[in-house]
Amino acid sequence: MIDQSKPENQLSDRARQLLKTLVETHISDGQPVGSRTLARVSGLSVSPATIRNIMSDLEEFGLITSPHTSAGRIPTEAGYRLFVDSLLQVEPLEEGVISRYAEKLNHAGGTQELVQSASTLLSGMTQLAGIVTLPRHTNTTIRQIEFMPLSDQRVLAVLVMAGDDVQNRVLKLERDYSRSELEQAANFLTEQFAGLDIVEARKRLTDELQKMRSSLNELMESVLALGEQAFSSNALDEDYVLAGETHLMEYVELSDMEKLRQLFEAFNQKRDILHILDRCVDADGVQIFVGHESGYSVLDDYSVVSAPYSVDGEILGVLGVIGPTRMAYDQVIPVVDVTARLLGAALNFR
Repeated sequence: MIDQSKPENQLSDRARQLLKTLVETHISDGQPVGSRTLARVSGLSVSPATIRNIMSDLEEFGLITSPHTSAGRIPTEAGYRLFVDSLLQVEPLEEGVISRYAEKLNHAGGTQELVQSASTLLSGMTQLAGIVTLPRHTNTTIRQIEFMPLSDQRVLAVLVMAGDDVQNRVLKLERDYSRSELEQAANFLTEQFAGLDIVEARKRLTDELQKMRSSLNELMESVLALGEQAFSSNALDEDYVLAGETHLMEYVELSDMEKLRQLFEAFNQKRDILHILDRCVDADGVQIFVGHESGYSVLDDYSVVSAPYSVDGEILGVLGVIGPTRMAYDQVIPVVDVTARLLGAALNFR
């Protein structure tokens, strides 16, 4: 049974066409849209008075609103949602464009570089913030650990994982370590933790530190502390790669510096952003959150367009873009969809 209480089920074809035109026009120039503009660009043979009446109905349904005393209107979140769900026309990307995307991803090296390339590609093609979670492989077991001394009490940790994936981490330590000390530490950690995944290794190492700290000699405590920091690095936790967040500063409606500061802080803390992306893991294709739909106040003025990526039917992560609700959804959606499929294909060959 059709739910007649929903606005989309009560709108005439003419009202739907005007709403579609209004949303597209506002997305294009960012300005409130007046009845005269709609009369000119909608393609409907109706008077400005009729258009004003229809706009009044759309406003009563909560689909458009007036940002100030001008006669122009802008879409509400509900208006954008109806537009995305029912009025949007998305054209598939041309094969030549897809081939160029694939070539850029295929030139990437390891998994980390591939994810970074996908994030940069998303941002570059949409001029929004591109985001890609690191793949959650089921076989990310440790094969070998190496440490290389750097300057200023820093050490490069090199973790060689199953499947020859290499992850590099720069560790900031409390003292300098000699090459001999680092070699001994790497040999010990490889012997103890090879064959375990990162989570198992980190848990076992942390437990050992807690149980044996009082009886450990200085060298062994240093070795385990090195391992703890290497295994606990942010990039080894559930994580994502972000690119192009500064694009968001170019939109007038996002120019509130306090709101931008809060968003960038959320990017740094990552927890809330990851929770939103986690909700997309089981989605069938592209999923869109408009404004408050994300459930996080820091994203009230933004939309998230995301899609899961997979290898051999196993979902490994999520990618997408974050931008203003006034984004070109017809262009963004196919870019996100294609990038998800291409990333999965590129990972399949690694």
